[in-house]
Amino acid sequence: MGANLLHYRPWRDRLQASEWSPWPVARTALGMLFRRKLFWVLYGLSLLFFFMFFFGQYLLAWTESQAAGETIAVAPGVKVKPDNIIVPLRRGLKLDGTDQNYRNFFRFQSSMVVVLLAMAGSILVGNDFQFGSLPFYLSKPLSPWHYLLGKCLAVAVIINLMSTLPAIVLFFQYGLLTSWSYFEENLYLLAGIVGYGLVLTICLSLVLVATASWLRRTVPIIMTWTTLFIFCRFLAASLVHGLHYSPRWWLIDLWDDISLVGQWCLGVPAENLRPSPSPEVYEAALVLGAVCILCLTYFSLRIRAVEVVR
Repeated sequence: MGANLLHYRPWRDRLQASEWSPWPVARTALGMLFRRKLFWVLYGLSLLFFFMFFFGQYLLAWTESQAAGETIAVAPGVKVKPDNIIVPLRRGLKLDGTDQNYRNFFRFQSSMVVVLLAMAGSILVGNDFQFGSLPFYLSKPLSPWHYLLGKCLAVAVIINLMSTLPAIVLFFQYGLLTSWSYFEENLYLLAGIVGYGLVLTICLSLVLVATASWLRRTVPIIMTWTTLFIFCRFLAASLVHGLHYSPRWWLIDLWDDISLVGQWCLGVPAENLRPSPSPEVYEAALVLGAVCILCLTYFSLRIRAVEVVR
């Protein structure tokens, strides 16, 4: 049968280099996810933490500017300056633009990231193995690593939309509300925010790709992630705080390993690290490195078992 009868058309656009191959994979995965209403519901819920920090910083700055140079009565015959109240309140709530401010934001926001990724794992990766879509990808001029990078890129977009980008917005908001010198004196915090987001992106994307390719369905993925990020935390807390075991038992909790390395990126002092007492940061980094290598190894073995006809 002639090609004209089949309505085949030659490709007339400019061909891209092979380095662009992961992008169509990521674009397809994100397109499937963005069409789900549940994703936007969870994304909207995750922004509640962002709005709490955003409007908290704004209200404190607005109150401070409205009552500048005045005194207010807090009791009969007792007057204080607003700065004597707002400054301790800002520090107590950790809405002071310091490393602990962004540490707390990442800890709150990352919990919603984990929930959303656990529910989206089957859409992003699991269905390709469940319904036989993976041979379609690999039959194209794509290598397995292009497929892996594409899926990790899709996960990275979700993670950074929910955590890194809002944290950067909070950084610039606080600087604009206070003074321009904040940007010059705390530029390392901006690098720390990007570093924390990079740690989240690398670890969570590889763990999600590995678990989704193994379990495929949504419910088993959610149960596995609940064990990794919730049960292991309670177990480590019971061993360290309840039975007074070594703080190294926190290393079994992948969530706290990510948090420790992220806090190091933000420059949080050792005495302010959470959890407390905590293991050394390099130990948490070694655990994360081992987990990432294990996930890459499993995914490589898993994808080699797929038969592809080119």
